Amino acid sequence: MIDRLDAMERRYEELGRLMGEPQVFDDLALLQRYAREHSELQATVTIYWQLKDTNAGIADAESVLNDNPDDEMRDLARETLRELRDRREEQLAALRSALVPKDPNEDKNAIVEIRAAAGGDEAALFARELFRMYALFAEQRGWTVETIDLNETGIGGIKEVIAEVAGAGVYGKLKWESGVHRVQRVPATESQGRIHTSTATVIVMPEAEDVDVELRSEDLRIDVYRSSGHGGQGVNTTDSAVRITHLPTGIVVTCQNERSQLKNKASAMSVLRSRLYDLEEQRRAREQGDARRSQVQTGDRSEKIRTYNFPQDRVTDHRIGASVHNLPSIMNGNVGPLIEQLAMRERAEGLESDGAA
Repeated sequence: MIDRLDAMERRYEELGRLMGEPQVFDDLALLQRYAREHSELQATVTIYWQLKDTNAGIADAESVLNDNPDDEMRDLARETLRELRDRREEQLAALRSALVPKDPNEDKNAIVEIRAAAGGDEAALFARELFRMYALFAEQRGWTVETIDLNETGIGGIKEVIAEVAGAGVYGKLKWESGVHRVQRVPATESQGRIHTSTATVIVMPEAEDVDVELRSEDLRIDVYRSSGHGGQGVNTTDSAVRITHLPTGIVVTCQNERSQLKNKASAMSVLRSRLYDLEEQRRAREQGDARRSQVQTGDRSEKIRTYNFPQDRVTDHRIGASVHNLPSIMNGNVGPLIEQLAMRERAEGLESDGAA
């Protein structure tokens, strides 16, 4: 571990020098790249410097304890040693965590797709509530949510919604939400008071940039048509809706949320790019034989990951066996504590697989 930290320290100091050189200062793109890398290293290098100071303090205290005949000074040295050794353990734990390989997509924006699954109208209503939950969670963090495509039901539910969530560290937080979400409750339309079980699926993908995926025009079929709302009524008098088919994979993306065909096309291309990028990421993970994939986030989107039990006021995440109460608070966007538990489990697994624990 120390060798890696020494290399990071040298690189951090080198970047500091490079950013002060005139030829770099005049190259905005290069300066930004160096500044981003310098910023990413700063927290880890700072803790490493603190560890060095702690080790130096331990050496001084041990010297006093071994060489000073004064009992009062030796007692003071023993107390100092206890404090410094505890501090060193905390700093070492922080450094081990910092050295766990970071998901390269962690800081990307995310494309979120929510679809009603088993349960008919009740599943569609639950899908809308999930979308609202994530929108409120995003609002708490200062993220923005832009709906790309929305397919509603006549009673206010959602058959399918695709949205872009943009902000700092969005994918790193929301990636845990991919999977099947199950709700258990008495539907408003149920006269007998029986509890029904319905499901909705959530897919969270890192938003791919142009450099991540090459889209060739000969691989695309682009159709335009008139937008319509639920029930078939027209919502636009021009052919502004866009459907893009990626011929090699058969992936189809539609977008009709904007009145501008150009905006709808740009949104659909963004979703298509992200789906293709996600497809490649899944292929790469399979080739690695799951050796480097978290046991928490298996990537199996048919897996039931969470149950929302309204009669018992309980939400259970099946991946970590954790249950929390106050379900209305969760549905009002306060899903952060569950997400943090999942992130902590991944960090712990990363420490174990990295051999640093």
